Amino acid sequence: MSGSDLDPHLAPAYRRALWIVVLLNVGYGLVEIVGGFISGSQALKADALDFLGDGSITFLALLSIGWSLRWRARSALLQGLFLGALGMVVLLNAAYRTIMLNQPEADLMGIFGFVALVVNLASAAVLVPHRTGDANVRAVWLFSRNDAIGNVAVVIAAGLVWWTGTPWPDLVVAFVIAGLFLQSSWVIVRDARRDLGSS
Repeated sequence: MSGSDLDPHLAPAYRRALWIVVLLNVGYGLVEIVGGFISGSQALKADALDFLGDGSITFLALLSIGWSLRWRARSALLQGLFLGALGMVVLLNAAYRTIMLNQPEADLMGIFGFVALVVNLASAAVLVPHRTGDANVRAVWLFSRNDAIGNVAVVIAAGLVWWTGTPWPDLVVAFVIAGLFLQSSWVIVRDARRDLGSS
């Protein structure tokens, strides 16, 4: 039996999937952060940070291929802590913007959010065959899954901002995305600690 049969994270297909996810996330993260500033959308800015964070963390997962379970678990632990910190940044920024109450441009917000959804669905699609395994593998899957969920929320929020003429839907989605980050951070850290305990 080959090494890739024994360890799915060593399979060439998994490495290719990770490279695709890195390129999609970093590339569109840079585009979306500009879109977030142009449109004034906090949800888009939060999502752009998530894209850039996902690209960085997926690159770390790529580097950790071939490491021992213990070191892959440490990598996943770092990913979980990073995601938690990102969630707190988004939460604090959304809280600040709640006080300022700047209304985003709903049409731009919707366009960027829809393209982000397509990018994230593509990332999730290449990772579906690789969504189970150790904490490091599961962390990459959770990042991509969360992005797709967040993008659906951004598109819905854009429609609600346009319909209601208020910034509240954008801010609510930013808070929801932050909560999703924090929940996934907890799951990743829990799984990484379990893997560390068994290695």
